[in-house]
Amino acid sequence: MNDEKIVESNNRGAKVLIVDDEDHFRSALAKQLEVRGYRVKDTNNGEDAIKIVRHKNPDIVILDQKMPGMDGIQTLKELKKIRPEVQVIMLTGHGSATSARVSGKYDVFRYLAKPCVISELVEVIESAKEEKKYEMARQEIPDIKRHTFLQWLIGAQDARPGIIMLGVLLFALIVLMPAPDRLLLLTSSQKTGQAGDVIAGYSSYNKMGTNETISQYYSTAAKLNKQIKNPDGTVTKVPQTPGQTAFKARVMIGVLVIAALFWATGAIPIGITALLVGAIMYIFGVLPPNLVAKAYAKDAVIFIFGVLALSAAIAKTGLDKRIGLLLLGQSTSLKKFLFIFPPLLAVTASFLSEHALVAFLTPILLLVYMGSVQAAGIKKDKSLAVMIFLLVCFSANIGGPGSPAAGGRNAVMLGILADYGLYPSFGQWVKMGLPFVPVMALVIGAYFFLVFRKKLKVKNLNVAAQVKREAEKIGKMTGDEYKAAGLLVLLIVMWVTLSGSIGMGGPVLVCIVLMNIFGIIRWRDINSIHWDVVALYGSACALGYGLAVTGAALWLADSFISIIPDSLKAGNGILIATSFITGIMTNLMSDGATVAAIGPITIPMATLSGVNPIMVGLATSFASSFAHVLIIGTPNNAIAYSMARDPETGEQLVTMKDFLIHGSAILALSFAVLWIWVFFGYWQWISI
Repeated sequence: MNDEKIVESNNRGAKVLIVDDEDHFRSALAKQLEVRGYRVKDTNNGEDAIKIVRHKNPDIVILDQKMPGMDGIQTLKELKKIRPEVQVIMLTGHGSATSARVSGKYDVFRYLAKPCVISELVEVIESAKEEKKYEMARQEIPDIKRHTFLQWLIGAQDARPGIIMLGVLLFALIVLMPAPDRLLLLTSSQKTGQAGDVIAGYSSYNKMGTNETISQYYSTAAKLNKQIKNPDGTVTKVPQTPGQTAFKARVMIGVLVIAALFWATGAIPIGITALLVGAIMYIFGVLPPNLVAKAYAKDAVIFIFGVLALSAAIAKTGLDKRIGLLLLGQSTSLKKFLFIFPPLLAVTASFLSEHALVAFLTPILLLVYMGSVQAAGIKKDKSLAVMIFLLVCFSANIGGPGSPAAGGRNAVMLGILADYGLYPSFGQWVKMGLPFVPVMALVIGAYFFLVFRKKLKVKNLNVAAQVKREAEKIGKMTGDEYKAAGLLVLLIVMWVTLSGSIGMGGPVLVCIVLMNIFGIIRWRDINSIHWDVVALYGSACALGYGLAVTGAALWLADSFISIIPDSLKAGNGILIATSFITGIMTNLMSDGATVAAIGPITIPMATLSGVNPIMVGLATSFASSFAHVLIIGTPNNAIAYSMARDPETGEQLVTMKDFLIHGSAILALSFAVLWIWVFFGYWQWISI
């Protein structure tokens, strides 16, 4: 009886619907469940069951299979259409192996013969309650507690009314505030082409004509010129006024704030936030419809899609386990995993695509996580998941400073330096940047060791053993693996040799097509990727372009620099200030856009201050790799986030909050290592 009281206290509030045409059985079962604390409704037919499920949303349905009129199977199909998360227990005296298989096709949680012992039924209901939580996660249905107004306001992941209202308020305040004088000055200033030009940091400065203003260029580029018909029949194109351009810039800053807030807090699903960015740009006319769509379809978005699809193909063949064995073979303990793997990954990411490395390694680390949890006899270890997946993200991120080949941001900086007659060689860049990479990787490993070693439920982490075990399961390499390996090598060669002409996305698409031709991947495999992450990165590209073309990015960079004390505008001070501004902004917009906005402002400042402009340029580029805080900052974060899901429950293992908390700490450590080890360290003894 004591056990029944415990059950009752644990289950109070759970809603159960009994659907059975036998009145006596249904009434008796309802009373037995009510005694145990369940809130029970019952009906004797499928039609009424559908209405109850629609309006009352029960947690569990106990469904009789054989009923007059609409039988159990028909009712089950309709219930799952209405509420896919509801858990159905098929309880019938007419059961058979065949009926169990048929009902199983329609996602029955459990099939029990009637009559059933009440203790067994309660146990199944308990399991069904847990499964409903997982199914809600898989279906992306927020589990909102509505008992109090505060609970409703706080909401749950992907549904936070309070944050949504706050975001709308902030957006309105930013858009409706008067245009700052400095923003109006920037949008109305003409290009002079001279050193110290106030708008030299505008992302499209080199494309502007002499004496052209940002407002005029933006109007032409965004096709926003108003056509006025003259009395003589000719047509004159009139650009937007600086005030109108300043308004569009404030809209984009408002979009940046609301998107960053929603992504960081999970106020609405990340894919919906991604669509919201475009919706606001459409509504406020920041760009015409075709250009909004074009802004979402950048090469980086194609690259993200391609890498996710490619990683699915490589995981399907088992080649990912071979790659993992090479990179993780020495990680036989927690300390070795945290202090050997990060430097190895970071240095590799300095010369190969860090995005591809993250895409290949994340599925392997997911297998490591699942295997470690199962070996420890537990359901999940949140700390282990966060440590593993963020470690691979952050380690890959900080490979950026290692060489010019580490990312598009570096190419942007080389282009800016070339505009000023400066161009460091590949070897000079490596000499200036590579020593930072392994040291910072070790700092990242030390951070995770200190923060997580006592929180882990899995006490004996042996990553190498898990990877080796997974590799042994699949035996020797198959023909598909050899094909996939060959195509992967081809992809890397194409990235190295052709990315300048066909981008990073083109080679991936070619590789995917070839994998389909060779029978390695099917469209179903491609369609299974997390498209919300593709939309997320598309919106990040659109956001970055909108900020850049309206002049909002220039105003933000200019505002940051204007608040820098004069003492930080000379010597190492300018290196610190530049890297700090870049590191903050790169978490809010793409790294390339950040470098494009800040570089042209800081490099002339370096010249005027007597600081080597190459050092300032490299400091800017290095800090653009510190996109640890939000998943929009870099494809690495987006890829890892999309794949870090429990394959059995669909639960998101790493959340936006995890990125925000630990990413902020790693960002602060990245600044510290860059300033102490690089600026005040080995840069004092080497020359360019």
